[in-house]
Amino acid sequence: MLLTAALVVVALIVQVTVLARLQLPGAVPDLLLLVVLGLALVHGHTAGALVGFFAGLLADVAPPADHAVGRYALVLCLIGYAAGLTKPEGGQHRSATVPMLVVASAAICSTLLYAGVGALVGDTAARQVGLTGLLITATVYDLLLAPFVVPLIMSLARRGEKDPLGTEPGGGSAGGGMRAYGWLASGASLSPSGSGKAGKAPKVGKAAKLKGVKRL
Repeated sequence: MLLTAALVVVALIVQVTVLARLQLPGAVPDLLLLVVLGLALVHGHTAGALVGFFAGLLADVAPPADHAVGRYALVLCLIGYAAGLTKPEGGQHRSATVPMLVVASAAICSTLLYAGVGALVGDTAARQVGLTGLLITATVYDLLLAPFVVPLIMSLARRGEKDPLGTEPGGGSAGGGMRAYGWLASGASLSPSGSGKAGKAPKVGKAAKLKGVKRL
């Protein structure tokens, strides 16, 4: 959660302070959208919807936002949910084709949804600028920025969700560690021949057991 919050905040700051001031023709590259997509592709549709909602809500209240509060939150919530549905059952995408298609679809759908919600509340700015130009430039900008942002976000998200106890320091799995502790508890050890069979533990004399132990 801390990693997700940090990524969203950093993306919003860069969006407002850098990308929004580039004076590019048409739309503005949407770094916040790409961060939401990267997180949704790793964590799934539920997390994608939640991250999208709160990220959009921050964008709604961050200056110089001049639209109704909740408008972009609704858009990113729906986009994050839809992007999370593309997460495969195996947990990772095999190639970059699906993520890039998701980015292109999200750029188009987010622009249409934003303009559609704006039309419902009386905002006709999209019509004045030209919706077709916004769709084309938003898709091109996001696709150009996606190869540098989405893989990085997905890599950080996967690294953050890994269980640090899943592997032992020696390279074995956690299950192997549990089995090793079980062998020690039962007094068994591996045979010297390395066949993997458990041999009997050597007998320890009573004097050896008490050696170095303070008797009460």
